[in-house]
Amino acid sequence: MSTRNKQEAICDFPLHSLNEIVFSRNHDLIQENANMDGSSPMGQMSKISSEVSKFYAKQMMLSEEITKAIDDNFIYPHDLDFMVTGTTTCCQIPLGEVLKGGFNTGHGFMREPNDISSAMALAAIIFQSNQNMQHGGQSYPMFDYDLAPYIDKTFQKNINLLKSYSTCYTEEELEALAWKETNRDVYQACEAFIHNCNSMHSRGGGQVPFVSINYGTDTSRAGRLLIKNMLLTTKAGLGKGETPIFPIQIFKMKKGINFEPGEPNYDLYQLALETTAKRLFPNFSFIDSTFNCPYYDGTPESEIAYMGCRTRVMANRHGDENSIRRGNLSFASINLVKIALTAKDECDYFNILDHYINLVIKQLLERFDFQAKKQAKHFPFLYGQHIWKDSENLKTDDEVGEVLKHGTLSVGFIGLAEALVALTGKHHGESKESYQLGYRIVQHMRAKVDEASEKYNLNFSLIATPAEGLSGKFTRNDQKEFGKIPGVTDRSYYTNSFHVPVYYKIKAIDKIKIEGSFHKLCNGGHITYIECDGDVSKNIYALDRLVKAMAQYDIGYGAINHPVDQCGVCGYSGIIDNECPICHNSDENKIGRIRRITGYLVGDMKRWNSAKRAEESERVKHQ
Repeated sequence: MSTRNKQEAICDFPLHSLNEIVFSRNHDLIQENANMDGSSPMGQMSKISSEVSKFYAKQMMLSEEITKAIDDNFIYPHDLDFMVTGTTTCCQIPLGEVLKGGFNTGHGFMREPNDISSAMALAAIIFQSNQNMQHGGQSYPMFDYDLAPYIDKTFQKNINLLKSYSTCYTEEELEALAWKETNRDVYQACEAFIHNCNSMHSRGGGQVPFVSINYGTDTSRAGRLLIKNMLLTTKAGLGKGETPIFPIQIFKMKKGINFEPGEPNYDLYQLALETTAKRLFPNFSFIDSTFNCPYYDGTPESEIAYMGCRTRVMANRHGDENSIRRGNLSFASINLVKIALTAKDECDYFNILDHYINLVIKQLLERFDFQAKKQAKHFPFLYGQHIWKDSENLKTDDEVGEVLKHGTLSVGFIGLAEALVALTGKHHGESKESYQLGYRIVQHMRAKVDEASEKYNLNFSLIATPAEGLSGKFTRNDQKEFGKIPGVTDRSYYTNSFHVPVYYKIKAIDKIKIEGSFHKLCNGGHITYIECDGDVSKNIYALDRLVKAMAQYDIGYGAINHPVDQCGVCGYSGIIDNECPICHNSDENKIGRIRRITGYLVGDMKRWNSAKRAEESERVKHQ
C-alpha cells in the first residue's frame, strides 16, 4: 500500500468498536485483559487507545502480506497496540544491582535502603517504574539472594538497638532476641510488599503491574528467612484474607537444595506446597530439567528464572547465557487450527505452516527494526537505570538496537490439539499417532526458529503461547468461516499451545508425561498445569507427588490449579458450593471465585472474557 493510500486508510477507522467500549456493550472486548478493569475510566481510556493504536499499526507499520495474514486469522502479533511506541515485552530485573547505590525514578533519587522494610518497599517501586517502560510483565530472578543482604542489615540494626537498651544480655541471648525481631520485621516487609503489588497502579492508573518473583534456593540464614516469610504472608492472604493475585511466585526446585528430606531448604518446599494448596501460588520451576540444567554452573545467576506468564530467556548469541537483565522483545502466534482446516493433507500442512512461520519471523524483524531505532532517552528507567543488559554503555541519544540483541524474538502457537483432530480425527492425548504428528509439528517449528537465529544472528525462540484472549478470538473467526466442527471449532476457545484439551479425561501423570515432552522444544517459554478437585490442603502428599512427577518427566515450569472461593460477607476462604458454609450467603455477586487463567494469571472469574470462562467450566479435575 502506498504512503498516500495508507494515510487515506486512517480515515476508515471503525468507530463502532469505540462505541462498544464507551457504552460497555462488549464484555469480551473490554475485558480482553483480565488484569485490567476495562469498564473503569482509566481502563476505558486504555482500551480506546489500544484499539486506535492497533488500527494505526496495521495501516501504517505492517507489510501488506502480514496485515492480510492477520485479517485472514492465520497469525496474531501480540500487544500490537504497543508497536507504535517501540516498547519491548518484559525483563528479569537485577534487583540487587538496582538497590545497591540507589536509583532514580525520574522524579527523584532513591538512596540505597538500610533495612529489609525499605528494600521491599523500593522493590515494589522498581516494579511499577519499569512496567511503565514495557508492555509486558516484570520479574525478579533472584528475589531471595538479592534481598538477603538487607535482612542482614536489619539484624545488625536490631542487635545495636538491643545493646543500646541494655547490657545485661549474653551474646547468645542478644543474637536470639535480635533474630526474633528481624523475623518480625521481615514478615511485615513481605506483607507490605504483597499489599503493594496488589494495590499500586501503572500505565495511567488502569492496571496493577504484572509482576513475578523467583526464589527458593538461597540456603543462607537471611535468604531462608525471606523465603519463609514470603510464603507465610502469601498463605495468610490480604487484609480480609483475600488471595493475592500478585506477585506471581515461582519456587525454584533443585536437587541437593530443596528436593528431598534432609536438604537445607526442604522445609521451605513443604511450606511452599502448603501455600500453593491454599493460594494457588507458588508455581514451580525445575533447574535440573534437561534444557535448564546445562546453563547451571552453581551460581544464583545461572539458575533458571521464568516470567509468571511462562516466558523463558536463557540462550544468548550476544553475551552471558542467563536471564539476568534480559527479556522478550515481542512475539506473535500462529493459528495451527486454521492451517489444518485449509490443508489438503499432511504434506500440505507443513508447507502452509512454513509460509506462516516465515511471515511471523518477518513481522518480528520489522518490529525489531522499529524498536532498535528508539533512543535510550525514550525509556529513561529501563535504560537510564541500567535495568537492561549493557544499557550502561548507552548515551541518552543513542539508539538501543545493539543492547536489544540480548532479548528474544518469539514465535508462538495455539490449538495443537484441535489441529490434530482436524488432521487425524484425534488429538495427542487420545492417540499415539496423533501425538507423534503433534510432536513433529512443534519440533518442526523449533527447527525453523533455530534457523532464523542462525540466519539473522538474533535470539529467536519458540514459545507456547499464553493465550488469555487469543484462544477465543481465533476460534470466533474460524467459526464464521468453517462453522462448528466437532472437536475442532465447536467450543468457544482453542486449547492453549501444546496442552492436552482441558475437557479430556486423563490421569494427571499421563498429562504430565505427554506435555512434558514439549517443554524442551519451546525454549521461549512453556507451562504445564494440573487441575485438582476439592480442598487440596488436606492432601499435601499428593501435591508433592505431582511436583516430583513434573520433575521426573522434564517439565520446566508447572502449576497446580484448584478452586479458591471467598465469601464477600463474612470473609470465609475455602470451597463454596451454593452458599457460604459459615454465614450461608448465597448471593453469587458476593462470592469471589478465584481461578487461574491458562495456568498463570489468577483472578476472579467475573473479570474473565467468555472464552476463558467457558474453558474453566469444562476443565476436567484430576482427583
